[in-house]
Amino acid sequence: MSKRESSKYKIDRRLGENIWGRPKSPVNRREYGPGQHGQRRKGKLSDFGVQLRAKQKLKGYYGDISEKQFRKTYDEAQRRKGDTPDLLIGLLESRLDAAVYRAKFVPTIFAARQFVNHGHVKVNGKRVNIPSYRCKPGDVIEVREKSKQMALVIEATQLAERDVPDYIEADHNKMVATFSRVPSLGDVPYPVQMEPNLVVEFYSR
Repeated sequence: MSKRESSKYKIDRRLGENIWGRPKSPVNRREYGPGQHGQRRKGKLSDFGVQLRAKQKLKGYYGDISEKQFRKTYDEAQRRKGDTPDLLIGLLESRLDAAVYRAKFVPTIFAARQFVNHGHVKVNGKRVNIPSYRCKPGDVIEVREKSKQMALVIEATQLAERDVPDYIEADHNKMVATFSRVPSLGDVPYPVQMEPNLVVEFYSR
């Protein structure tokens, strides 16, 4: 399991964008980067820099994905027939931790990874504790009975800052969600612009 050394708020600050759309993000107050040199005027990024930044932003959005895991997901998207940027997004959104986050069972993508890891989630009636588990259309994801009253879960369902997208059918009374289809880029409610085409360019160099 990969370990994130920098806090999730530093990801926002480093990128200069509130990538999860959270009201508490420090970017809402300070748009410059962290550290003593954060306020220096930024130079113009090279093409490589723009592509790297797009990759860091997309990878960072999904929480604790390691570079190895992310590259593996890209390689799979490239092997499949179709539009690689769209396929990459579809594969990332098919992860179990992403589906749990989208269903609003937990407040953050980081909490989703931990929630799955700790065995609070069942897929089609069986407990699954692998965050990268690939959901298929029609899969039923549910919070285990013992976990439904956790403060984290109750808090998440009441969050007004984001809605459940239409490719997830969620019932918060029963804490059950169905992964109805694999989304494309236009279906995913990112709070900031994601550019998977630049990620493809980055790895295609």
